[in-house]
Amino acid sequence: MTTPRDEATAYHEAGHAVVALALGRQVHQVSILPNRERLGVCEFRKPNVRPTEDWIEREILISLGGIAAEARQTGVHAWESAGRDFQYVHQLAVERAGERRSDRYTSRMLSKAEHLIGQDQNWRAIERIAKELLEHGAISGRAARHFFDECRDPR
Repeated sequence: MTTPRDEATAYHEAGHAVVALALGRQVHQVSILPNRERLGVCEFRKPNVRPTEDWIEREILISLGGIAAEARQTGVHAWESAGRDFQYVHQLAVERAGERRSDRYTSRMLSKAEHLIGQDQNWRAIERIAKELLEHGAISGRAARHFFDECRDPR
């Protein structure tokens, strides 16, 4: 039986995966099988950082993609349960914008992440990946990419 917490975790992890894929980051695995430290995890392959690429913004958007997708599904930004993501985002935001402007920068990045996950094809991919996670507990990065591509080009 699926609990609301399982569903929220599935959407959260699917949000990370879809934003990562939309921004060109390769996903290794997505899981909602809890361990001592986490309810779920989205693991990435080593990034290909290009000199012209804003990798800090990309990493922030990927991290916020989870909370944005979960909030769209549940109606609540569950910041407490996304503590690791928030810590990482805060650290990167301070690096990028400085301590005084980091909150405003984070808010702007959350709006961008919400816009990304709100695009029809991306939301369909999040729903599809979340469904698979609820059924199987974990999926490979290859499967996540397949569902993402399938939702971007539905035939």
